[in-house]
Amino acid sequence: MPLQSYGVLAGRAVDARREGGTDTPHYQVQLRDADGVDYRIAVNVRSKEYPSELLFRVDEDFRHPVTAQLSVLAPGWHRLDTGPRGVNLDYVRQTLFDRALLRPLPHDLEGPGNDLSDLLDDQVRRAIREPAAIVYAFGERWGPESAVPDKIFGFRPGNGVHDIHMNQGNVGAFRKDDGVWQDGALIIALPDQQRWVGIFLAFQSQSWHTDDVTGHALVDAPVEEFGAEPVRIVAALVNPVGPAPEAETVTLLNASPDAVDLTGWHLVDRALHVGPVPGGVLAAGATLAVPLPPNVQLGNKGGEITLLDPQGLKVHGVSYTAAQAELSGWTVVF
Repeated sequence: MPLQSYGVLAGRAVDARREGGTDTPHYQVQLRDADGVDYRIAVNVRSKEYPSELLFRVDEDFRHPVTAQLSVLAPGWHRLDTGPRGVNLDYVRQTLFDRALLRPLPHDLEGPGNDLSDLLDDQVRRAIREPAAIVYAFGERWGPESAVPDKIFGFRPGNGVHDIHMNQGNVGAFRKDDGVWQDGALIIALPDQQRWVGIFLAFQSQSWHTDDVTGHALVDAPVEEFGAEPVRIVAALVNPVGPAPEAETVTLLNASPDAVDLTGWHLVDRALHVGPVPGGVLAAGATLAVPLPPNVQLGNKGGEITLLDPQGLKVHGVSYTAAQAELSGWTVVF
């Protein structure tokens, strides 16, 4: 069953604590909304499943269409409906980051700046120091719990957000939490610096090929080897010159040393509209400009493009922002 109360909390970071000495340590963050309501954000830094090290990606110059949606949210908790058109996150169906850049890191090591807790602390402490910074915590809400104070920060009522990580493709007892369009993350707006920071976490035991309805791991799917995708999206003409319907195209590159048969492959837009890739063999090192049918649309306010193989598995994906799409006639290069 998917998460019961998935959403995003927008607030100011006012405190943070490393939590050690438990089987499932967390990095704890205290956020406060505009009404003075406090929340605890419990971020997993160690897995119960083997291997115990989490995969992480920190993008200190995060550029994605979701930031425009976040910037108009009022401070506080926002319940999100799961689906491709919302503000919600999906590590598999979106391209929030390059999965080839994910790295495992222990939660606690001797010395400064060399473990996952240190990495999180560096980003959160920066947000605490900067008065204009806003932290957006995606995950599942708990509370309010008026009977007892918060166990870490002591505020009342106990209140917070957890599951700040990928929430699909789980194994064992955690399979019950699987769902689509309900992944967790921390995204930090730094207006004074005119940039965003994206922090994304996943367990090494999770699968990156999941069912489009349940979010469960696909049993027969191949094991991902990130960065070894044979065919990749390298460019897109998002905003062609001329009136609608515009002749949008997506350019594919066969980066592998072998020819690839593209018969049965498809391109998908942010709204999950599907268009076919012309069948035939793409030679090693060759490119192919794929014209998009009218139902597949690359919006000028930012969007995403996903490449699927004949089994419907994601091979590659890219995203672009409104700033990249604003110049008419220019091709966006990824």
